[in-house]
Amino acid sequence: MELNLNQSILAYVETNGGKPVNVGLELLSLARTIADAAGQKVTAVLVGSELSEAAQRVAALGTDQVIVVDAPAYTAFSVDEYTGVLEQLIKEENPAVFLMGNTLQGKSISPRLAARFESGCVADVTAITAQDGKLHWVTPCFGGTVLAEEVIDNSAIQFATVRTGAFSKPEASASLAEIVKKDVAVAPDSIRTQIREAVKELTESVNLEDAEVIVSGGRGMGNAENFKLVEELAALLGGVVGATRPAIEEGWVSRAHQVGQSGKIVAPKLYIACGISGATQHVSGMSSSGFVVAINKDEDAAIFDVANVGIVGDVGKVIPAMIEEIRKTKAEA
Repeated sequence: MELNLNQSILAYVETNGGKPVNVGLELLSLARTIADAAGQKVTAVLVGSELSEAAQRVAALGTDQVIVVDAPAYTAFSVDEYTGVLEQLIKEENPAVFLMGNTLQGKSISPRLAARFESGCVADVTAITAQDGKLHWVTPCFGGTVLAEEVIDNSAIQFATVRTGAFSKPEASASLAEIVKKDVAVAPDSIRTQIREAVKELTESVNLEDAEVIVSGGRGMGNAENFKLVEELAALLGGVVGATRPAIEEGWVSRAHQVGQSGKIVAPKLYIACGISGATQHVSGMSSSGFVVAINKDEDAAIFDVANVGIVGDVGKVIPAMIEEIRKTKAEA
């Protein structure tokens, strides 16, 4: 599909607790790249409750307009309601491209919207190129071992979800985009699921996607007692605990901490992999990390292929030594 110069790029900025999530801000950079290449504008969309601060922040990040649907009814995420709201906004704005983060919300809503507009949807985008007036979306396949280029043809609107950490957040500017508040109601008969009560779950306190430091443990930690070293190191660094699927299946930590293809896709500034072999399913979820430290007693472990620093040794001895040195450094500071 060739881009229409009279259309805009519509970017949904997901929020959590009234604050934008990282990938919601990161995809604004992609939106601006597409818009500039075609002489279009970028319109950001926020849906939720108490979004004034979030809207102000987004308005300073190079967008041309910010549309805010702010109402108590949208405090808790509901796939039916949010899909209905975004469908109405898409009809009003008629964008060339609609972007969402590759989060639970994005993966739930984007395919629904694409089906309603008889379009295609590309998931987990990590890069993009423009060739002959068409967008070529780059996505990882087979656990990230292969990169594929996808083109959406014969669609009025292109839908895509963006991987966390694939793009940098745009720099704040002195000028603010126009903020437009809209009241959007969804027909009651279109809501098939109703939220009777919202209970705070553990997943809300395990914010892996936005963490700057993640310390993850794998099968090589040996047992639940040793896994506590991972938790201690993460707490000392002000980070979040991550884990591989084997560690979770052993019951050492809850599934909310899982990093990988079947867990969370993360991109922290620092990722410390403790006793993790480096299976493709796990690596595909943390390969966008800024700096990777790997600790494993097997010098041929695959995790060393993606690590900036590799430490060959027993995690039961290496981690306590790291903890001791970090404490000394903090005490001297």
